[in-house]
Amino acid sequence: MKNLKYLVLGTLFGVILTKSEVVSWFRIQEMFRFQSFHMYGVIGSAIVVGMLSIQLIKRNRLRTIGGEEIRLADKQYSHGVWLGGLLFGLGWAITGACPGPLFAQLGSGVPAAAIMILAALVGTWTYSALRDKLPM
Repeated sequence: MKNLKYLVLGTLFGVILTKSEVVSWFRIQEMFRFQSFHMYGVIGSAIVVGMLSIQLIKRNRLRTIGGEEIRLADKQYSHGVWLGGLLFGLGWAITGACPGPLFAQLGSGVPAAAIMILAALVGTWTYSALRDKLPM
């Protein structure tokens, strides 16, 4: 029962992703073919909201619900960022899915999402096993 709130929020998130067509393979293909602004608008809106949120947190020194200071560490550049982004984008373009909406796709009746979820788990496990050997 204590995890019910997460189930409700996750379900709500999935409904929003589905209704906004972010989980649509066709919308994702339109984006990668530069045929529609829809997905760029959604992603751009998320970036703007994230930037504004970070600025509000920093300027107002906001704290967590538990009263702890929110610390946002500076990130160091790594070649792995663009390599990982390239792999992520290729996988997204080929499968028509990114990790965020995979469960929403599965819940909305896309059976291939089960294979993509399994592939995402294998990829995550592979990364964790090879992380120390990868270039920084």
